Amino acid sequence: MTDRLYYEDSHLTAFPAVVTACEQEKDYWKVALDQTAFFPEGGGQAGDTGYLGEIEVFDTHEKNGEIWHYTRHPLEIGAEVKGVLDWKKRFSRMQQHSGEHIVSGLVHTRFGYDNVGFHLGEEEVTMDFNGPITKEELLEIETAANQVVFGNVPIQISYPSREELEILDYRSKIEIEGQVRIVTIPDVDVCACCAPHVNNTGEIGLIKLTNVQSHRGGVRVNLLAGDRALCDYREKETSVKAISVLLSAKESVVADAVERLKQENFRLTGQLMALNKTLIQNKAASVAEGTANPVFFEDNLDADTSREFVNLLSARCSGIACLFIGNDESGYRYIFGSKTEDTRPLCKALNGQFGGKGGGKPEMVQGSLSGNQEELMGAVETFLRS
Repeated sequence: MTDRLYYEDSHLTAFPAVVTACEQEKDYWKVALDQTAFFPEGGGQAGDTGYLGEIEVFDTHEKNGEIWHYTRHPLEIGAEVKGVLDWKKRFSRMQQHSGEHIVSGLVHTRFGYDNVGFHLGEEEVTMDFNGPITKEELLEIETAANQVVFGNVPIQISYPSREELEILDYRSKIEIEGQVRIVTIPDVDVCACCAPHVNNTGEIGLIKLTNVQSHRGGVRVNLLAGDRALCDYREKETSVKAISVLLSAKESVVADAVERLKQENFRLTGQLMALNKTLIQNKAASVAEGTANPVFFEDNLDADTSREFVNLLSARCSGIACLFIGNDESGYRYIFGSKTEDTRPLCKALNGQFGGKGGGKPEMVQGSLSGNQEELMGAVETFLRS
């Protein structure tokens, strides 16, 4: 059995080892060692990656008590190798995982909720709790969690006996067989966990709870810790600075500036819609009563105004009223309407000829296609003459 060095020192980044087994499986090899600092997937945390000598380890798993290092090339049994972890990735995962323990412990103490789901992804951590938490309450939990981080509390690892476990109040999502490993953050959390953690909470750096949403009768909380929280802050800081420059507003008031811009956009959009409505009414009125199959091309009309235009044309004209909105470069939206004809055959014909999609009822169809104005006009005229 492999000696698990990550339990002796979670911060060990390199180690010597001897290859004890190497088995091919599909297009990769599984390598076993006499000792390893590579943590296999477990406890919600992914398996470590790194190198054995010059050979890359792309994943680590445990099967039937043996730890297997997954590689793209074989290693000779009995060979001495130097194992080197992708420490940046491992340390980030430990920051996230230890941060999750803090938050889950605080939620359990305050609300009595259990963590019923935990996923440590490569971008963020999600935690599922079996009860409601408001955004205001989440902010309070976040503040308390960071106080634990700033306190630089030692994280303790223990292996209680069965007798000790029976009287120990600890969190665990599953029934565990064999020796139970307990991770304790004093006055915050006691939880069964097989994964490596940071030595002291100060190594987490920062805990940021980015979202809470309803999920299966409880809530799902999103967490970023350590380096991921710092990257998130930098990305958002860059965005705020850029918006500040674009709006000529101080960074602290960009939200207010955006709200003012939004309201101004609503006002201008309303004015544009009113002008477009007047425009299409005048254009429809300029078409002689009884005109057959009128065709119009417009650069930019919203959906409601476009349908109203086609309805006005259908009421004044015979045959099928055709409206195309857009341009030759970006393509066209179309609406066809008629009081007397079935518009669907024309829709089907143009979709087939110009790579379009759309449909509707006999009295009105709408969709989109690509083509130039001259070709579209010719295709419509040819079809309606046939």
